[in-house]
Amino acid sequence: MAGDVWEGWVVVGVVLRRLVAGLAAIVLVAEAAVLVLVHFVLGRTTHNQSMSIAGMDPDVMSLATYGMGAGIGAFLLLCAVLLVVAAVRDRAPGTFARIVLVTAAVTHGLLGALAVGLVGWGAFAVMMLILCLLVLTLVLYAAPGGAGTPAGDTPGGPDGQDGRDVQDTPPPPFGELRPTNP
Repeated sequence: MAGDVWEGWVVVGVVLRRLVAGLAAIVLVAEAAVLVLVHFVLGRTTHNQSMSIAGMDPDVMSLATYGMGAGIGAFLLLCAVLLVVAAVRDRAPGTFARIVLVTAAVTHGLLGALAVGLVGWGAFAVMMLILCLLVLTLVLYAAPGGAGTPAGDTPGGPDGQDGRDVQDTPPPPFGELRPTNP
């Protein structure tokens, strides 16, 4: 009986992790497309209007706008690919992927704070939604041994003490439900 309950929670955890990572990847791809389009329109407008700020060359400004749009789009697509890989493998992202995803989360937090004053509460809500999806993905794929232990390692090494593979053991529980009243 207890084994069936445990297996049910494991399945729910796996589905939830994969769902959140996949949803975050879809949202990041959509955000990348929107930002690339916005930068393309801004670059085209700057080029067509021959706009200049403080005597800067309009061609340089439009090329910089195109480059910034391409850079932001590539970064967000990289984040989406890393999330898809984590969802498909159902394994925690590696060190590089975690650094990239944390960078994206911090960037969305800062942009959300700026968006309130510059664009409005709607943009803030969108940025916070993306921030929440990124942080939730990182938390759901947290390393079982704590902050310093990689996802597949145990104190005895990558293989268990008796030589069996770590993947054969069930993942640790998400938390125990305890009554608040004794």
